[in-house]
Amino acid sequence: GCTVKYSGYLGNWNKLFCSNGNSKYPRLMKLGKDITLWGLEIGLLSMTKGEAALFVLTPEYAYGQRGCPPSIPPNTTVLFKVEVLDFIDSEDCDAFFELTCEQQDRLPLEKVLKVAATEREFGNYFFYKQRFKIAKDRYKRALSILGRSSSSKAEQSQINASKLLLFLNLSLTYLKLERADRALKYGELALEMDQGNAKALFRCGQACLYMREYSKSRDFLARAQCIQPFNRDINNELKKLA
Repeated sequence: GCTVKYSGYLGNWNKLFCSNGNSKYPRLMKLGKDITLWGLEIGLLSMTKGEAALFVLTPEYAYGQRGCPPSIPPNTTVLFKVEVLDFIDSEDCDAFFELTCEQQDRLPLEKVLKVAATEREFGNYFFYKQRFKIAKDRYKRALSILGRSSSSKAEQSQINASKLLLFLNLSLTYLKLERADRALKYGELALEMDQGNAKALFRCGQACLYMREYSKSRDFLARAQCIQPFNRDINNELKKLA
C-alpha cells in the first residue's frame, strides 16, 4: 500500500483533470486495486518513499483508445505529477492471512514475525493519521498471530520482543480512544514481560490518572521516574497528578 499525492493533467501541464493535493491525509491505496492506470503503477513501483516524479503516459499506458469521457478524450497522452509520501509492502501480509490456521502454524517463525512487523507498521501509519480505531485493529491483528510458543529460548525471546512493542502500542492507542481500562490492561501485559519498562510504567500511570486512581498512578509514575529521572513527559505527568 502507498500514500501518494498526485495531480493528473491533459496537454501541456495546463489542464488539471484529477488531484488529491488538497487532502491533508491522503488515504492508503493499493497498487492494482485503487491505482489501476498501468503506466502509473509501473512508475510508482520504480519510486521510493519521499520521492517526487513527473510521468508522461501515452494512451496505451493510460486511458487507451476510448479515453474516459467526458474528461479524457480518446487516444490522449496524460501527464502526472506524483509524490510518494509513504509505502508499506503488504503482499506478504495479504498472502499470510489467506492461509488456514494450520498452514500459518507451519510457516517458519521468521515469516510470522515479518508479517507481524508489517501489520504493526500499518498500525503506526493509521495512528499518526489519528485513525486510532483502525490502528488498534491492525495492532491486534499482529498480536493474533504471535500466540505460538517455542521450545527454543531464542525464538521465544523474539516472539516476546514483538509482543512487547504491540502491548505498548495498544496501551497508547487505547489512551487516545479514552479507554483507560484497556490502556492499563495492555500496559500491565507489557510489564509482565519487562517489569523495568519505563514506557509501560508511564502508560499505566497515565491510565490510572485518567481513571482517578491517584495512588496507583503515583506508584507507576514514581517507578518510571526512578528509571528515567530526566524524562520530561513523566515529570509533567507527576506534576499533573500533584
